[in-house]
Amino acid sequence: MLTKILRRGWPACKYLLTRFFMGVSLLAVMPIIVLFGWASPDITSTLVRLANREQLEASNYLGLPEQPALPSAAPRRAGNVVALFRDQAFRRSIRVLLMPIVMIPELFVAVIALVAVPAALASMVLWPLDPGNFNLVAVPIDSWWKSLLFGPLQILLGLGLLGWAAPAVAGFHARAVRRRLAPSAAELEAARLSERVEELTRTRAGAVDSHGAELRRIERDLHDGTQAQLVSLAMRIGIAKQTMAADPEKAAKLLDDARDGAEQAMTELRGVLRTMYPPILADRGLAGAVSALCARSPIPVELRIGELGTVPASVEAAAYFVVAESLTNVTKHSAAGHVDVLLERRGSQLYLAITDDGIGGARISEQADLLGRGSGLHGMVHRVEAIDGQMELQSPIGGPTTVEVILPCE
Repeated sequence: MLTKILRRGWPACKYLLTRFFMGVSLLAVMPIIVLFGWASPDITSTLVRLANREQLEASNYLGLPEQPALPSAAPRRAGNVVALFRDQAFRRSIRVLLMPIVMIPELFVAVIALVAVPAALASMVLWPLDPGNFNLVAVPIDSWWKSLLFGPLQILLGLGLLGWAAPAVAGFHARAVRRRLAPSAAELEAARLSERVEELTRTRAGAVDSHGAELRRIERDLHDGTQAQLVSLAMRIGIAKQTMAADPEKAAKLLDDARDGAEQAMTELRGVLRTMYPPILADRGLAGAVSALCARSPIPVELRIGELGTVPASVEAAAYFVVAESLTNVTKHSAAGHVDVLLERRGSQLYLAITDDGIGGARISEQADLLGRGSGLHGMVHRVEAIDGQMELQSPIGGPTTVEVILPCE
């Protein structure tokens, strides 16, 4: 019972005392804060951070999730006192400095809760040293019967304050802090939009980089492969035309070589086009295309495909390339013996998970050298984020490795 009371009471008293003395310290320098807050916008930002710290302490004491932070102080010119007091973040954060005023009764409860029991024990034993000057529950003690009567009464009162009153007061204070310093709905919406803009800026940069790398890859493939084949084809046809009259047999052989070169160029061109948007997606849909990828894998693949509904072409292409790249990585690097692929629709999102039983240890950072080629894990991330999707890689040492992708379909 005593242990339970201490576990409840000590954190409550500690929270109340630390918040009070922190507030007193801030209140002592309040004139400096206001003065420099008028002169320097940095002081205002510091005050906002202190308010967010108070919110965090209150949440930690209550065991509740951390609240969204207060928005930063609005930009303003140094010395603009009108803008200072119009700043909603400043007005709300200044409440942190005023809390010690209302915390005096709370501090009284915390102090009494901490000292009541030790003071009672000391008074019960030491009152003979100075009879009448030791008090128990505000009663002067000058005899043993008063000591034995009022001592246990003060102990019970102290335990009650420590085990119930102090936690109740601390909980009330923490909830009041969260309520008074919680950002408004408009501030939360503004913060959410700001985070969204930052996320879109980041993913747009990744998409642009990935797109540029893809264009360079296509240009290189066309220049080094298809274009070289077409130049060779033109040269053979020209030579065949010049030698046709003098040596028809040689000309026929050159034309046969030219035909083979044309077929090879067409094959390479189809390969380039397939990396842009695989024709199999248009012919067989996403389910059929993924099934074909899994069937061609040298490692056994267990494929589970749920109801997909209507999936946008960009989402189909991203999902297809994630599966293709994942199976390629598994084959090359994982030493896996089995792969599970799950593809299904979850509301307005397409969910994809590829799991292998290999050695694990895959890290996106380790694939940074593949970024310039638009492939590898970085390429997968950029493809997914470019259409506002999410990708998560879990690959502990020893395996298994799981790639989870969520793609919006609306």
